[in-house]
Amino acid sequence: MIHHIVLVKFRADVSDAQRQKIWDDLADLKDVVDGLESATFGPNISPETLARGYTHGFIMVFRDVESRDTYLTHPAHKTAGANLVNALEGGVEGLLVVDV
Repeated sequence: MIHHIVLVKFRADVSDAQRQKIWDDLADLKDVVDGLESATFGPNISPETLARGYTHGFIMVFRDVESRDTYLTHPAHKTAGANLVNALEGGVEGLLVVDV
């Protein structure tokens, strides 16, 4: 099982509705990527002061490495990912990804 953990820094001008559309588009990938088992999205609610500016995050759980790799190269992921990056401070610089 692979947990794909993504932290993001949304630009201040990105509305709640825009964020929700981005989350919805990423969640819809469960319908097209075999092995994408779950997707959870939300704002940082940690009481610790260690977020380093990351305001939101999501976790996608994949059955295995092959499922994760299919997701990474899938055209629907590329489109959804581009929309996410366009909404972030500094584009890709507003993104942190870790797989465990």
